[in-house]
Amino acid sequence: MFVLLISLSCWAEPFTVVIDAGHGGKDAGAVGRKGLLEKNLNLDISLRLASKIRTQFPEVNVLLTRSTDVFLPLQERADFVNKHNANLFICVHTNAAESRSAQGTEVFILGTDKMDQNLDVAMRENSVIKMESDYKTTYQGFDPNSVESYIMFELMQNQYMDRSLQFASLVQNEFTNTLHREDRGVRQAAFWVLLKSACPSVLVEMGFISNADEEKYLGSDQGKREITNALFHAFCNYYKPGTVIADDVPETNSTPESTQTGTTPNTPTVTPDPTSNTTPQAPLETTPKTTWRVQIFVSKTVLPKGDHNFKGLTEYTYVQKNGIYKYMTGNCATKEEAVALKEQLQSKFPDCFVTQVNN
Repeated sequence: MFVLLISLSCWAEPFTVVIDAGHGGKDAGAVGRKGLLEKNLNLDISLRLASKIRTQFPEVNVLLTRSTDVFLPLQERADFVNKHNANLFICVHTNAAESRSAQGTEVFILGTDKMDQNLDVAMRENSVIKMESDYKTTYQGFDPNSVESYIMFELMQNQYMDRSLQFASLVQNEFTNTLHREDRGVRQAAFWVLLKSACPSVLVEMGFISNADEEKYLGSDQGKREITNALFHAFCNYYKPGTVIADDVPETNSTPESTQTGTTPNTPTVTPDPTSNTTPQAPLETTPKTTWRVQIFVSKTVLPKGDHNFKGLTEYTYVQKNGIYKYMTGNCATKEEAVALKEQLQSKFPDCFVTQVNN
């Protein structure tokens, strides 16, 4: 079966995606109750994902920070991303917790919202720093186990938050709506590897290796295929919205060439005219169960009507999740309508994108 592309990419060529298999070498990461090692699972999924993207989109430059079982410092991973001017950075990880009942998937972007709640995850993933010699010099005095060290993250403004949140939401949507995994949400956390990477970046926690049922699923061939497909679908919808995706795109776990050495109705709903001053035609409470909209930007606060960020747009709504307000426009019955609306809006909102809304 082949895959039919029905929309054109808006990215400048070549698009580069860097996939980072977390941990490796002397850093095993989390260890499951049955002995499954996080570093091996992360690498397996990363290799599968890289192969699927290369097969589907040969024009995309797919790089991996590691393709074998080697140890890489966090800063070296970020440097690799920046050296290759990546357009997207995907960090693949597996979760763990003291509670054996903890389960579900979550995707992190850089940020400090609800930092106290997510600090344990950040500390665990950043703690690999201490395996490096003279880490305090390399990381400018940052101590991954000191709460005070994380204050610096609050001073950092992440210009890639919109795009990072877009991809993170696509991944989590696949995990929860397609695979029906428990939804732990899209969250913000202070990860060094995300802070130092100059592009949209996410850290994916595929599930809890400390949970016996999830460890069994994560280690199974079915689980690996499903997780890889979820990440692949999210990438397709990010890179080329409107792509018709076939799940039988071949995948292999062979060593890649490029690595680092070190039911909507047929009748369309009314799409608001961005230049109109009228009120929206279809309020949220009367819309179908699933609609398509165009997200124009995100904000940490509710913005007043007429704010300059709207650039004259008068018909919009927002949803709030994890302390972030996502501003959207349009109320489309099909993705194709939403893609057309997005193209109209891109001159004013270059980073806008199509999103599916389950009301």
